[in-house]
Amino acid sequence: MALSASIPKSVAHSIDDVRALKDEIVGPSEWHEVTQPMIDQFADLIGDHQWIHVDVERAKRESPFGTTVAHGNLTLSLIDGMRRDLSEWSGFKLGVNYGWNKVRFPAPVLAGARVRCYAQIVEVSDLGDGWHQVVTRFTVEAEGSEKPVCVADGVGRVLVDA
Repeated sequence: MALSASIPKSVAHSIDDVRALKDEIVGPSEWHEVTQPMIDQFADLIGDHQWIHVDVERAKRESPFGTTVAHGNLTLSLIDGMRRDLSEWSGFKLGVNYGWNKVRFPAPVLAGARVRCYAQIVEVSDLGDGWHQVVTRFTVEAEGSEKPVCVADGVGRVLVDA
């Protein structure tokens, strides 16, 4: 999946700068390898030990992918680290994660794959009292995959300096 016309990093020092970035594709982030030990640790953390994630031998025999795959929620969680490569914002008192809108996993992340992400601000709303809501579409790709492995709209809120 090649996203053309992207800029390497978004820089914003005010909410007006954030608005000016709307619809720009930012990225990609650095590559991050998704290892089997990482998948196993995530399985332990959340209590999901389904064989498709943790049983390497069975996955080789029975999985249509020929190997284990990362949990979708692990892929989603990796966005938080990758997004740091994509933006440099200042001029805000506070920024908080408000949640996720639509989240999809169009393709699996195979154990050992490298993933990276792109970001695109799709909505900026004034909520009043200095708060603004920013919806950012994150597209995560795995090296060699034709389809993205995750497309998710993150909802963040920022409080501007008075």
